[in-house]
Parts: sequence; C-alpha cells; structure tokens
Amino acid sequence: MNDGALCLRGVTAGYRSRPVLRALDLPALTPGQVAAVLGPNGAGKTTLLRAIAGLLPATGSCRLGERDLFRLGHAARAACVAYMPQTLPAGVALTVLEAVMTALRAAPVGPDPDEGVRGRALDTLERLGLDALAMTPLGHLSGGQRQLASLAQALVRRPPLLLLDEPTSALDLMHQVVVMQQVRAFAADSGAVVLMVLHDLGLAMRWSDRIVLLSRGEVAAVGPPVEAITADRLAAVYGVRGRVEPCSQGFAQVIADGVVPSAAALSARSTQ
Repeated sequence: MNDGALCLRGVTAGYRSRPVLRALDLPALTPGQVAAVLGPNGAGKTTLLRAIAGLLPATGSCRLGERDLFRLGHAARAACVAYMPQTLPAGVALTVLEAVMTALRAAPVGPDPDEGVRGRALDTLERLGLDALAMTPLGHLSGGQRQLASLAQALVRRPPLLLLDEPTSALDLMHQVVVMQQVRAFAADSGAVVLMVLHDLGLAMRWSDRIVLLSRGEVAAVGPPVEAITADRLAAVYGVRGRVEPCSQGFAQVIADGVVPSAAALSARSTQ
C-alpha cells in the first residue's frame, strides 16, 4: 500500500445499539486524492467521517499508511486527521484570525519557525477570501462565513487526512468554487487524502477524483465519477430517473428527469 493511503476493512459503526455502517470496505484512496462521499439521507456519510475521526466507536480496520487509526490514542490520531463537522459550535468569543491561530497552535506539528503561526493563519484566510474578516468575531459571521472559517481551521493544520462534512452547504456559488479549488490544491500540494461529504452531485462529479457512493450503510460504488455514478445507480440508490452526460468542457454532469415511480410511492407512504 502507498504510504499515506487510506484503506478501510470491515468497518462497523453507529449509535448505541443501532449500527449505521455494516462491515464496510473501502479500497485504498491514495495521497493527493479528493474523494467525495455521496448518498441519500441516512446512508451513513457523516457516520463514516465521525468514525474515522474517532468521534464514534467503531470496529474493523482504518489504515492510513501503516497506522491503524482505530488503534491510536486521541493525540496520535489528532496528528493524522483534521475533521470539519457539519455544524459549528456557537458562542465562541474569538476572532476569525484567533480561531485559526488557535487551531494551528493545537496541532501536534506546528509551522516552520520562519513561517510563524500568524503568517500561516493569514495565508490560509487569504486563500479562502477571508482575510478582510480576520479581526471579525466568529459570532458576527454569517453561516457561510463561519463555514469558511471552520474550513480554514482544518486546512491550516495541513493534516495527512482531511475529513470535511458538507463543506459547501451554506455557501453561494462563487464560494463553493473557491472551496473546491482550494481543497484540490491542498490535496495536490500536501499529498493529503481528502474525504468529503457532499449532497451536490454536480460539485462531486466536477471536483473529485473518486466517488464513494453509500446506500443503507454499505458501499454501492467506488471509483472515478463517470464510473461510480450511472443512470442505474441513480435509480437504485436515489430513486431518481437521470442521465450522466458531458458538459461543453467534457466534465460529467447529472441531469435528473424525474422520480422512479416505486421510490415516489415508498416516500409517500413513509410520510403518512
């Protein structure tokens, strides 16, 4: 296995007595790759990231290179993994710059002496277009701005494994593109593995190297976007009649034409 690759074997995780992931296997994701985790609500996407981050009990094996993350202590795992959650804590009395500097100071491996904590934090904020808000308290930010600040806290640490749970959900179109560009640049420059949960299939098809498609706690497909997302899988996993077609620049895009009748009937019954 490539040193630094992420590989999961037989991972089971969930909440109390309710397993969400069941003996899940994930082929190696190599350093420098961005992988999007897709699937309908309840498929196990957030559970997967939280299990890898050590926030949920899990069994099986989760190897990052030669290290099994499930067998590492908290400090050792924190040296390998940075996790950006879906929801952010409220009431933090720090400015954006202070929050990013605090995240960097807490990292097991800090910046080079010539670089400095403040310099690296400011550089990360500038890359995300947040430099003008550096001295703004976190509590004064919009939801999208807070999301960008949270991403800055994860990126500034430059971990070998970056876990992002819906990093674009509160962002406008321009900032979605900024985030995806910066995530790809981070993976390429640092050689990190990036695993991110997305609901937007268009973003996933355009910006990821691999797609991990989950359905009911199991892997439905893993591979390059055009191989993992097909019309048959849109129907089987999402209950949608759809097509995967190239755009004018050759990138694959998903076009949804309607709902599979059996899926629509099941959804109607579940809401009654």
